[in-house]
Amino acid sequence: MVVVGGELTLPALDLTYNEVARFYEAPFQMKASGGIFMIDDFGRQQVRPMDLLNRWIVPLEKRYDYLTTVTGRKIEVPFDQLLIFSTNLDPNQLVDEAFLRRIKFKIEIRDPDEAQWRKIWASVCKSRGVEVDPKGLDYLIEKWYKPLGRPLRSCQPRDILDQMVNIAKYNMEHVSFAPDLIDAACETYFVSVDQQKDFGATVRPA
Repeated sequence: MVVVGGELTLPALDLTYNEVARFYEAPFQMKASGGIFMIDDFGRQQVRPMDLLNRWIVPLEKRYDYLTTVTGRKIEVPFDQLLIFSTNLDPNQLVDEAFLRRIKFKIEIRDPDEAQWRKIWASVCKSRGVEVDPKGLDYLIEKWYKPLGRPLRSCQPRDILDQMVNIAKYNMEHVSFAPDLIDAACETYFVSVDQQKDFGATVRPA
């Protein structure tokens, strides 16, 4: 699996020639051959979305790609991978209908409900070797979510727990769901109302 994000450019999707060593480095899609090529944060690259999408018209339809050597010669190579575009932007603002037809499967990943969110917490805690505390999650929701109408996000359990672990390590304390540790983690993770006022702009809760 090869994952690229906002750093992706069009030249990175073609052969890169090393003049000193006299060899070519394969582009990302060839490195992902037989596997998965995921373009994360689609729409935030250093190239226009339509330019990037036009690059994939032929490979998606024909299942082969063309690469160019330094001499200008075109080489036909198999396009044998699962191409995934991931974005939190509106796809209709990024691509036209013709390209959307070429993407056979479109999956919307919605925010979890509270039960799902708690299951994510349990899974993340298990992977970190931390015992999950339902009462601690109750406190987290009552103080840091409900009063601000903050939505539940799938990434938050991982991010907040990492904050808790880092703060506990710094203080040489045991990782727990104590209110003071939860507050310290959330204060460094979320943008508070006071900070929003200091920025001079309205900031939606993370």
